[in-house]
Amino acid sequence: MNRTPVGRFAPTPSGRMHLGNVFAALIAWLSVRSKQGYFLLRMEDLDIQRTSPEFADILREDLRWLGLNWDEETPAQSKRSTVYDRYFSILREKGLLFPCYCTRSQLHGVGAPHASDGTYVYPGTCRNLTSEQIATFNRPPAWRVRVPDRDYEINDLCQGVYKENLLTDCGDFVVRRADEVYVYQLAVTVDDGEFGVTEVVRGQDLLSSSPRQMYLQALFGFSHPTYGHVPMLLAPDGRRLSKRDKDLDLGYLRQHLTPEALIGTLAYSANLIDREIPISARELSGEFSWEKLQKGPIFMTNTLFSGK
Repeated sequence: MNRTPVGRFAPTPSGRMHLGNVFAALIAWLSVRSKQGYFLLRMEDLDIQRTSPEFADILREDLRWLGLNWDEETPAQSKRSTVYDRYFSILREKGLLFPCYCTRSQLHGVGAPHASDGTYVYPGTCRNLTSEQIATFNRPPAWRVRVPDRDYEINDLCQGVYKENLLTDCGDFVVRRADEVYVYQLAVTVDDGEFGVTEVVRGQDLLSSSPRQMYLQALFGFSHPTYGHVPMLLAPDGRRLSKRDKDLDLGYLRQHLTPEALIGTLAYSANLIDREIPISARELSGEFSWEKLQKGPIFMTNTLFSGK
């Protein structure tokens, strides 16, 4: 039986949206709206030291300005600790959790194993600690979940086939920090699963998170969503866009462009339309297809950078 498509935008309210955030939100919205689906908004505010309700309010207003309406706002992650506790207990009951006392310097050291993208691969240092060894540590541990030696493969809507062996390419990963804050991988899996998300659209930098989330989805009894990881945006001169650049701050962009002009520039740069014209998100939804969307890095037109 076909399910109603359910998409979502899940920003971190730690500052003003930048151009990359806007692009991810736009494609997530277009993808689900082009199929007459349901669109969710979720504030990913696990790190309460970096996030604030004020930024969340600004984020909502910016999305409204862009015309990216949502059907429901699900509870913020900071309000769902007791929910995550339940799923943490499932992992414990399955015998998959173990305490980890590794320091950051140990994990990122020169001799530590690293994947091709430079991220470290957890070598299993604390995987089989005895109770006597655990008793020698005088600090709270992070908690990792044991992973199997098996490949996970997704057929990404934008990036194509992506495959990763969890044990050799990632290793056992953290699900709760030493300060008892749940991490992204567990929280996002639970939230997407409980609220019936059928497609996850986000930046390409999160592509490698997908196998870990697929593993947790299976353990928790959730269906696997469809994934679409949109490419990074580059300035006309090839530099990678950064939050530090004021011309990428939505506050700045709103002073210089209409929402239609901004969306038109993004859509043209991403190959969704064949000329750079102002267009609303609603108008663009009728034109959207993943086949049109550029797969590699997207060079923005000079329009957004003329004021720099």
